Formats: sequence, structure tokens, C-alpha cells
Amino acid sequence: MVRGFARHLQALDPATEVPPVGLLAGRNRRAVPYLYSHAEVAALMAAATALRPALHAAAHKTLIGLLSATGMRLGAAIRLDRAGLDAAEGIVTIRDSKFAKSRQIPRHPSTLDALAGYGQLRDQRCPDPRTPSPLVSTAGTRLISQNIHYIFARLVRQAGLQPRPQACRPCLHGFRPSLAVNTLLAWYRDGVDVQARLPALSTLPGHSKPANTYWYYSDSRVIPTPAPSYA
Repeated sequence: MVRGFARHLQALDPATEVPPVGLLAGRNRRAVPYLYSHAEVAALMAAATALRPALHAAAHKTLIGLLSATGMRLGAAIRLDRAGLDAAEGIVTIRDSKFAKSRQIPRHPSTLDALAGYGQLRDQRCPDPRTPSPLVSTAGTRLISQNIHYIFARLVRQAGLQPRPQACRPCLHGFRPSLAVNTLLAWYRDGVDVQARLPALSTLPGHSKPANTYWYYSDSRVIPTPAPSYA
């Protein structure tokens, strides 16, 4: 920013000094993506099943499965409404995601079946929720990000997940690169034209171009097994 401003001033006053490139060593560095294996996702969901009460357990188990199966951001999952779940078309509609954009994600029938199963339990335990969200708290309200992060940290410990290495830690955002990498590997195994499909793969996590998805593949510590399609 300083260098750009100095260049602007230099056009007005040639005596202005422009700081050289590389003057400062510090750079913005992305976190190393944590890629979840099939077994790790299953372990997290199993740990969530032990939560109490039952509605609390089901909400967090379903949330983990949903993030794993769709690659959506946590904020988008929290803002998701029941009207955005189209079982007939097999579509999940994410509205007002990052940069106020909306998109549709096609989902496997098993994902929608799992959401429907959770919906039945929710309607039994909380017949009059105070939110249109499909995922509700025990008070019938929309889930809160801070509480989700706190619960997820507990589930990570109970599931026995470990950093690899210290800079690459299990986190909720890790489901996004996991889905992208698993999809890419599946395409290679199937022998399809991967390069032609990369733009489509970028739309899956909601990126505007393949370059924004590239870091998911470029600095991964573990190649995971294929993730489950269910939620």
C-alpha cells in the first residue's frame, strides 16, 4: 500500500522515493489446509452423537455431515433456511453467502435423506422453533458460530484428531478443501478431463475462479480417502 501511494506521489514529485520490492520480509501466509479422511469425518460425527440432549447431538452431527458433503462455509450453513432444501430437485440453495452471492449445490440423495431424518427429530423435540433454519439449538433458535466452534473443539479431542504438523490443525473450514481435493482425486481415478472441469470445481466451494481454489491442492499435508456423500 505504501509503495503504491509513493508511486502515485512520484508522478507529481519525481523526488519521491519509492520503497523497493522485497524491502520487508513479512508476507501474508495462508493456513495449511487440513484434509479430513473418511474415517475422521465418521469419528467426528460419532463423537457428536454422544452429546446431550439428543436434539443438541443431532444438530451438530448433521452440521458436520452437511459441511463435509457440501463444502459450504460455516456462516452459510448457519444462515441456511428450510426453504433452501429442495429434496425433489436434490438442490441446496445457499443465499447471501460471501460477497452477498447466492448459489445452488446439487446433493446426493443420501445427504437430503439425512437432513430429512434430522428434520423429523427436530419436529418431535422442538415442534415450534423460533427460526426457519433447519438446524436449531435446544431453545429452538438458529445455531451460533461461537458455540459451534466451542463444541467442535471438544469433538476434535474426543475423536482423537491431531495437528499435522502444528500449523495444520483440524478446523471447521477444513471441510471445504477436503471436499475439493476428494473431488479432484475422484476425477483422476475416473479418468475424466480434470483441466476442463476445474472451473466447475471452483464453483463448488463458491469461488469465482480456479486460482482461488488452487491453494487447497498446493499445500496439503495428507491425501485423504474419499469423503462420504451423506450428511
